[in-house]
Amino acid sequence: MAKALQTEKTATGSIILDAKDIAILQLLQQNARMTVKEIADKIHLSTTPVHERIKRMEANGVIKQYATLVDHTKVNKSLIAICYVSLKEHNKTAGTKFVKAILQMPEVVECYTISGEFDFMLKVMCADMNTYHDFHVNKLSNIENMGHVQSIFVMGVIKQTHQLVWG
Repeated sequence: MAKALQTEKTATGSIILDAKDIAILQLLQQNARMTVKEIADKIHLSTTPVHERIKRMEANGVIKQYATLVDHTKVNKSLIAICYVSLKEHNKTAGTKFVKAILQMPEVVECYTISGEFDFMLKVMCADMNTYHDFHVNKLSNIENMGHVQSIFVMGVIKQTHQLVWG
């Protein structure tokens, strides 16, 4: 069993996955509620090695979590804004304070450090423009060391997926 949980890594630290691992991941990305037996039947393995592979990928952080995708329009989160943020000061302390503040804001559903004119890109979801205005004025703009914020509003979603593709 200990050998089954060992994982090969590349020089960059990424995990080496074989075709069966990738097949498992593809099935779980389509339906995270799929049972081990259902997965085993589809990839032609018995349940024990499928279970061990899933546990290994969980333990190594390949599988980070299981989630439910929610239709934001049905739960009063119809407004999506992409916010580009630049900080006044660019040092580790300033960046850490910004990140800590963002992590406390439930309206921010994604945050990326980016290159270019801005330092961060945020995906913000709110009920409506009034709610976004309150968030922008009373939360985001009040973060220490805040420089410039540019908000872009999503008018429609063409593609939205969290599924990675191999091939």
